[in-house]
Amino acid sequence: MSRANLSKLLLAFAAVFLAMAIATLIPHDAPVLSDLGYQSWCPFAPYSTLALLFGAGLCQAVRKHMTTLPAS
Repeated sequence: MSRANLSKLLLAFAAVFLAMAIATLIPHDAPVLSDLGYQSWCPFAPYSTLALLFGAGLCQAVRKHMTTLPAS
């Protein structure tokens, strides 16, 4: 896989992780309250949100590191 394709793939993963992190905070009728005190899509919010944001940040960090590597 070329470096450009890998960079695009990592960007796509970061975007998906970010969208999922936002989705965990959306209010929704759920049988369980989240730790934030309201019913949301994910009862594990804000911990799942932080984990997804960490995944998105990790993808971005790998992309940034790839751009600093010399061409092979």
